[in-house]
Amino acid sequence: MSGQGSQDAKFFQRGKIQEFRAELQAAESKDKKFTKRKTVLKKIVANITMGNDMSPLFSDVIQCLSIPSLEIKKMVYLFLVCYGRSKADHISRVIPSFLEDCEDRNPLVRALAIRTMSYIPTSLVVEEIADPLRHALKDKDPYVRKTAAICVAKLYTADPRKAERSGFVEMLRDLLLDTNATVVANAVAALSEIGDRQDGVIFRLNLTVANKLLAALGESSEWGQIYILDSLLRYVPDRHEDAELMAERIIVQMQHANSAVVLTTIKVLLYLMNYMENRRLMDYICKKMGPPLVTLLSSGPEVQYVALRNILLIIQRRPQVLKNDVKVFFCKYNDPIYVKLAKLEIMYRLARDENAREVLAELQEYASEVDIDFVRKAVRSIGRLAIKVSTAADDCIKVLLELIENKVTYVVQEAVIVIKDVFRRYPGKYEGIIPALCENLDALDEPESKAAMIWIVGQYANRIDNADELMDDLTYTFLDEPTEVQLALLTAAVKLFIYKAQSDTSKALVHKVLKWATEEIDNPDLRDRGFMYWRLLAINPAVAGEIVLAEKPAITTDADRMDRGALDQLLLHTGTLGSIYHKNPETFIRGATGKALTDSPALNAASRQVLVPVSRNNMLPPTAIRIPGPGPRDPRKTVPPPPMPPSDGAPVPSAAPVAEASDLLLDTSPSQEGGDDGDADGDGDGDEDYSQAPASAGGADPYANLDGAFGNYMADEPRPQQSGPLF
Repeated sequence: MSGQGSQDAKFFQRGKIQEFRAELQAAESKDKKFTKRKTVLKKIVANITMGNDMSPLFSDVIQCLSIPSLEIKKMVYLFLVCYGRSKADHISRVIPSFLEDCEDRNPLVRALAIRTMSYIPTSLVVEEIADPLRHALKDKDPYVRKTAAICVAKLYTADPRKAERSGFVEMLRDLLLDTNATVVANAVAALSEIGDRQDGVIFRLNLTVANKLLAALGESSEWGQIYILDSLLRYVPDRHEDAELMAERIIVQMQHANSAVVLTTIKVLLYLMNYMENRRLMDYICKKMGPPLVTLLSSGPEVQYVALRNILLIIQRRPQVLKNDVKVFFCKYNDPIYVKLAKLEIMYRLARDENAREVLAELQEYASEVDIDFVRKAVRSIGRLAIKVSTAADDCIKVLLELIENKVTYVVQEAVIVIKDVFRRYPGKYEGIIPALCENLDALDEPESKAAMIWIVGQYANRIDNADELMDDLTYTFLDEPTEVQLALLTAAVKLFIYKAQSDTSKALVHKVLKWATEEIDNPDLRDRGFMYWRLLAINPAVAGEIVLAEKPAITTDADRMDRGALDQLLLHTGTLGSIYHKNPETFIRGATGKALTDSPALNAASRQVLVPVSRNNMLPPTAIRIPGPGPRDPRKTVPPPPMPPSDGAPVPSAAPVAEASDLLLDTSPSQEGGDDGDADGDGDGDEDYSQAPASAGGADPYANLDGAFGNYMADEPRPQQSGPLF
């Protein structure tokens, strides 16, 4: 193999168009074995690989198509793939050779010809490819059929209407029942690509076809298995038993050596679990998911990061998958920073009463690392841990105080930020550490940490003896501070005055700050808040105190949880780019179609309450193609009878034909699929309840009563000028 590579290396030398043309013309004579033309074509292909423009040789190269050599045909077709679009006016000279090769006795030549035609989406080729493609889809050789299946997807991209009118989508459907597993996998891949388009047909599977695909799973290649497994997301179980049986058949794929197959299998299992009711089976599946996910962390850092981003989604939906494996996510000294940060977030998610002490010890060690960004995240995670696990709050506060004593500036600033949240989470419990925080007031130079410290001083001004002196020092640079700090200073000054209304210092301070905020500040938010405080204090200081010092809701970890609807949608993209960005593909890929769980009798009740609709922008004419899927009809389903005409003879609008849900495989009508978000019924997976805002009743206009929103106060209502000049 290395010898062949060293021989081909000599072709990778920059050549001139005239030289190649002369060599091709000279090779036409005395070249019975076509050796000379092979050599010239290899040089041309090598120059294309190096980025040199070889399109002027189009006419000379296509003359070699008539040579009965597979190696030469491959190189000529590769040339056509590269320059067929740019030479669309000359492509008609190649069409006869295409059609001739599509009827060749060699299946490799037939497949090569049909594949090359699909790569040249000009109008002429699209018109001529129909008949050869139809024959290739029914070819006796599986290699030709599997190549033709992919060509249908390319034809659909070039001309969707022609692909549908010519019946190629239906022929792809028939290939799902092919005897060859590779053909089945390619047909699934083509149908999936078509179904993922905004203007494509809706690709759904019934139980019969899904079982057939599962039967082909074991004989498929790795990529074929990925396509087949991914297509199972298009099957919507109607019974709990169907989902459970399918999960039992594919769970063995989690032992596969390919990480993509493992992640795709986990994605399908997570999807099917929304349609199950057997709690024991669901617990078993979650238990089996853990080891394959942990195994992925022994790969390179890039694969680790992909696995970690997916794990972060999975444990939010099914915490029991890795609840006992938090140690696996402890950072190693040689982990890249992006892997460390991903592990840090997962450690926090998996923290609970039983392992909080181990997690805290690990986070404390990270706080002494060299990387500043990593240290900041570690310190912040300690504070989040105190808020999440109440039994570990005392230990977390001790660790934060130890870190503050080290006098490292960025550590102190992060500690102050999280301690403010701890005060909100546990009111009246840890105020004794405020003096230690005040000692480090001069070290705070970042807006967020400074605003947090000012909040603490203002909120607990009645417990800090020299609060007025501290506030006087902090307000010295009021006009030069960022808006975030100015807002905190304004509120803290008002709190100080309410607490110490008899102090001349606090009176002078609040007057000075309010005057600055209302007269010398351009920011409208700050100015409006200043006016509000001023009027409150002027009208009734007692009421102002009740408002400003009102009891605040305790901070919880609810904000750390991803929205349940968004979470379940993202889990349908496990193992894809969407699971790394934590965004649905339609938000960053043009033309991508959204995915969501679909309602069915097997869908658990709680999931049904949070279904998310997914819209499709169908750019084709609003015609529907309904195709009964292969296999016997399901006796459990009956087609409802047509409506009876009313007795008074009123006309009845014509109804569209009804197709059985399990028999509907493809549909080009606009999709109104609902999405399921939520773990539902009694999963018992440890997730907290998610509330859903009630939908507006009926079709009531939510903006109907806006005229009275401000008490019909219309004195300043803008009116058109009646007469006279503007000034």
